[in-house]
Amino acid sequence: MAWKRRRSAAAPQYDPAFTDGALSEACQDIAAGRWQGPRDLLAAGPAHDWDRRTHRIRLLANAAADKRVVEAWQASEPHSLDAVVLRADTEVMRMFAVARGGTMPARDLLDHTARICLRACEGAREDPHPWLSLITLARLYEGGHASMGRWWQELRARDPYHREGHHQGLRYMSARWHGSHGQAYNFARDSAAAAPPGSALAVLPQVARAEQFRHRVEAEGRAGLDLLHHWSGDAARWDLRTTMERWLAARTVPAAQDVADLNCLAHGLVHAGMLHEAAHVFGLLDGRATRVPWSYTGDAEEQYVRWRERATAAAVARAPGTR
Repeated sequence: MAWKRRRSAAAPQYDPAFTDGALSEACQDIAAGRWQGPRDLLAAGPAHDWDRRTHRIRLLANAAADKRVVEAWQASEPHSLDAVVLRADTEVMRMFAVARGGTMPARDLLDHTARICLRACEGAREDPHPWLSLITLARLYEGGHASMGRWWQELRARDPYHREGHHQGLRYMSARWHGSHGQAYNFARDSAAAAPPGSALAVLPQVARAEQFRHRVEAEGRAGLDLLHHWSGDAARWDLRTTMERWLAARTVPAAQDVADLNCLAHGLVHAGMLHEAAHVFGLLDGRATRVPWSYTGDAEEQYVRWRERATAAAVARAPGTR
């Protein structure tokens, strides 16, 4: 009952647009069957802000996956490159919707989607997003895709520190898909180390650790895991301290998907017992939450609120003048 009483007063905010009001409105347009809002949104985006463009396209593609809005846009404006790029990502999201339904898409459907993505690559030559669409799609191929290495090179040639591209690359390398836990950690740590100070890629080791936990719990059950060592061993704490130093200490301008990355960092910190550091991250979040990765360790909302309260209490107790 105590939890239920606190829930309404301290409930976290779930906004998939991460406070991007224009993006929320464009998604509402798609829900209503209108394509003009997405067109105007993508046309007005800051030039070469690939991070924000990627966040917007992917959320729009998710919203459009069960509708024919993007097809209507293409029919009305056949020369629009934004429509071509969004159509490609929408087709990828449709393939993942099929997979979530319990049946992996047939190879010919995947190949058809890949051809749509490649046409977007040819049309929007400077844009890394069509290559991201291909890298995302590659996970659905049995055994992976032979062109993954080339697609990865093309993406990095356009944006070497592409946030979503590295997250998709990490998933591809994970044990859940086409690699192993070791390969995923190596990829995460190498990518984080190569990124410039202030880059959110520094959080990739925390993403790898959360995904390993999820995969092993599903495969082995919690009883088979050394939970304490997984979250708070020397390697885990070293990764967390490095992320704090290389990302947050040098972070100047918030990025489009910081809410997701900050939630992952806060999750890692609280489970490592680094509550004072977690309190700082919760302060940056200011109540903004994501379901993942909190849902990996219990009820997402309950986990977020409980750990936020514990981190805040720890920070207060440590403050100067506090008894």
